[in-house]
Amino acid sequence: MDWGKVIYVFFTLMSLTSTAGFLYEHSAIALFMAGSLNLVSTILKIGVRNLLAAELLASSLVADLHLIPAFIYLMMIGNMEWATALAIGALIANVFSMGLVLVESSRTREEY
Repeated sequence: MDWGKVIYVFFTLMSLTSTAGFLYEHSAIALFMAGSLNLVSTILKIGVRNLLAAELLASSLVADLHLIPAFIYLMMIGNMEWATALAIGALIANVFSMGLVLVESSRTREEY
């Protein structure tokens, strides 16, 4: 078992579920957690060398660039609509990232 992959998939999935939690509850704490977990996931993906590493890093950066402004819109400007719209974009990027993880996992399994 590749523990590095387990850890970055864990953080990506936690960010995905935290973003979904924010969309359900509209809590600034959930949005902050989603952004923080996604930043950790992005940092962990920097050193990954696998088949879809560039795509995984790009999708994580897209989610970061949605969650950070969403938190700023929510806390500084107080605009819940923009924060929700940006969080939906981050959710889509994280779903795409999880899809890439599944594709990469199936390709890795075929090689064994």
